[in-house]
Amino acid sequence: MSTTTSDTDGRRARGARTRAQILERAANLASVEGLEGLTIGRLATELGMSKSGLFAHFGSKEELQLATIDAAREIFAREVVAPARAADRGLPRLEALLEAKLRYERGEIFDGGCFFETVRGEFDSRSAGPVRDAIEADLEEWDDLMRRVIRSAVKAGHLKPDTDVEQLQYEIEALSMTATLRHQMTGDSALFARAEAAIMSRLAAARAQPGR
Repeated sequence: MSTTTSDTDGRRARGARTRAQILERAANLASVEGLEGLTIGRLATELGMSKSGLFAHFGSKEELQLATIDAAREIFAREVVAPARAADRGLPRLEALLEAKLRYERGEIFDGGCFFETVRGEFDSRSAGPVRDAIEADLEEWDDLMRRVIRSAVKAGHLKPDTDVEQLQYEIEALSMTATLRHQMTGDSALFARAEAAIMSRLAAARAQPGR
């Protein structure tokens, strides 16, 4: 019984590793080509696998798309959110989060830059559905995280007490998004240096003055 259980557990572990590797490749491919181009056939060709082998992991195109979004979220959390948590609370953590986000958007994680900017552009004008809902939920979660970190910086006395948290979050996101979208069109990485300079300037203007 123990041998059977061990064999079963081993197969499950190998299956989980294979699925994770497939989804990491799928997320990278979708960052360039979008989710609509991410079919089981297209991914099978990319991976050198059979369609039947992929069907064992994903029963439909929609299931593959949703699993790819989840995988991209996990990668983003690992590469952007987790490292920022190592910084001190308040402004240091906010700056670390933004630095990691810009690095991610430059294409140091996915070949196409920001996975979510690519797929939002595909689905932003579509009616509600499981895939669009998952993309929108991710955007709302990111916005909520940013607002929490900005509020923490205000509470710590690093930013002015009258800081409009939602306005600051919006301006930072607008600067970051503009660089990302234009980089996807032009390939000009200098845009991110400009975005970073503009964001840091905006944060400097929002800093609390010592003794006030």
